[in-house]
Amino acid sequence: MSPRSLALLCLTYVLASVAGYLATLVGMPLPWMLGPFFLLAAASVLGYVSPIIPMGRELGQVAIGLAVGMRFTPAVLLATATLVPHMMISTLYVIAYTFLAAFLIKPLARIDNVSAFFATAAGGVADMASVSREYGGDPGSVAIVHAMRVALVVAVVPFLVFFLGEHGSMPAETAAGPVNYLTLALALVLAYLVAVALKPTPLPNPWLVGPILTGMVLGVSEILVVQVPPLLIIVAQIMLGTWLGCQFKRSLLVRLPRVTFSAMAAALFMILCAALGAVVLSYFGDLPYATSFLALAPAAVTEMVLTAKVMNLDAEIVTAFHVMRIALVSSTVLLVFKLYMRMKGSHSGSGI
Repeated sequence: MSPRSLALLCLTYVLASVAGYLATLVGMPLPWMLGPFFLLAAASVLGYVSPIIPMGRELGQVAIGLAVGMRFTPAVLLATATLVPHMMISTLYVIAYTFLAAFLIKPLARIDNVSAFFATAAGGVADMASVSREYGGDPGSVAIVHAMRVALVVAVVPFLVFFLGEHGSMPAETAAGPVNYLTLALALVLAYLVAVALKPTPLPNPWLVGPILTGMVLGVSEILVVQVPPLLIIVAQIMLGTWLGCQFKRSLLVRLPRVTFSAMAAALFMILCAALGAVVLSYFGDLPYATSFLALAPAAVTEMVLTAKVMNLDAEIVTAFHVMRIALVSSTVLLVFKLYMRMKGSHSGSGI
């Protein structure tokens, strides 16, 4: 790395840290993530380009995943298992409202049917852009819509949860005593290795799910009792917020402005659908409304789990709902795509 790039890298994370601190002063929810996110997003749109720490987002997810996994107990696992039917029905609901969002965004953005469908499908941006290209869509449009969706979910949902004023009953880690940094380091290395091992598998988001599974095994078995310090979670939030903010490429937004604004409309529609669905889920699932809302929020699994953790909500349940969603969406997306194309009276370039 050249001296100029190194200086830019340091400047970026210094600015991100300052933004996070200032966000704490004004009482912003998730300040250490949203502060850097808002600052770097604005800077990127204005043309600021900076390198970011290699694997910074992934390493941040490892720390967050381990912290969430360590909160699992046999009782929490049992409670989560009883919600499996709710998870499956909720996933069908998410698929349904993203399906409707495709009908909304097509005329607004003036994009083709294939791009409209994969741009709103509740899957990973890289996967959806790749599949879209395979079936004749525009991966650039798909990427922009997904980026705007994630950005708006991350920017809006924590504020909504914060203003709801609901906090969970999960115990705070700060009561667990002093941090044993040797066991923490061992657990983080183990969580990282598990994430790497899971990368070739179909398991969604291994950088978050792998460490959660690691923490679950360590916590439930009591092989290793680990306390993840608040400072490490703050660093993880800065890494996530900086990465998210730097994804706003000015060149893409300028090239496809109509798609960008249409993506904002579609994202707000999906957030509204999640908020309405959470009313039903909280009633039948006997869950706090805020937890239900985070569980149904359209994607951004790491950020939604982090929101739940910081607000002392049931981050484990939010994780389970999102993992179920990603797994079902990934395995059924082409079947739903076929139904969508039949309803639109068209066909993809490659066929199905």
